[in-house]
Parts: sequence; C-alpha cells; structure tokens
Amino acid sequence: MKEHQYKATVEWTGNLGSGTDHYKNYERSHQISIKDKVIIQGSSDPAFRGDPNKHNPEDLLLASLSSCHMLWYLHFCSVNNIIVESYIDHATGTMMEEESGKGFFKEVILSPSIRVQRPEMIAKAIALHKKANEYCFIANSVNFPVLHQPHVSAEG
Repeated sequence: MKEHQYKATVEWTGNLGSGTDHYKNYERSHQISIKDKVIIQGSSDPAFRGDPNKHNPEDLLLASLSSCHMLWYLHFCSVNNIIVESYIDHATGTMMEEESGKGFFKEVILSPSIRVQRPEMIAKAIALHKKANEYCFIANSVNFPVLHQPHVSAEG
C-alpha cells in the first residue's frame, strides 16, 4: 500500500486586538496555505459569526467531495471510451447542529449534469458514478452517505 503525505498551514488572521477575550471580539478569518498554491481565505459559516465572503470548512468539505468524485468519474469515462464534453455539479450537503453546538454532516448529494458525445454512451456514463464513488479518496474517508443524482445527456 502506498502512503501519501499532505501539508497545509492554517493561520488565524482574525485577532482584532484583544485576542479571544470574548466570543464577539474576534473574527473567524484565517488563511489556508499550501506550498506553491494560491492562498485560500477562510472563515466560519455566517451562522457562526463568519464572513459570508470567505470559504468555510463546510464549503471546502463539500467541494472536496464533488471534485474528487468528478476526477475519478472523468478517469473512468476516459478508460471506458465514454467521451464527456461537459460536467458541472451542483452539490449540496446537509449538516445537523445539536443544541450543545456540536454538529455533523448528515449527507451530501452530488448532482452532476454531464453531456457525453453520443446517446449510446449515456447508460455506461450513468453507471460509472458508482465506480467513481467507490474509488473517491474523500468519499471513502467520511462517515456519512455521499449520494449521486446524475443527469446525463447527449447531442442528438
């Protein structure tokens, strides 16, 4: 089995001068840095006093699941002679928050719209979502269901 290592630096940038002396006295802003890549400006969800203009961890988890699935899906289409011409996913995630403030994702639904080159490719293109899900590193790492509602079409 191969092992892969990843490194990220997360730095809090929301100290308004008094640190965390009160829940309302600091921003949730932070930077996510990975060597030689664009810095991601992050915050918490607006429901938790975050900046709505910055990515939050929940957004990033959803995007990770969607992009990982897409990359495996495109790979399996390619090796199975399914020619994908376009792919866009409108993924949604449901997070549950307990009264204590603790939370968890209940599920994620990936809803990709895919256009393939020919109508006879549609059935196989739909079937390959199952295989992509089985291989997706991120989907294999979460403890909630990642569901798929693909819509596949073809010209003509």
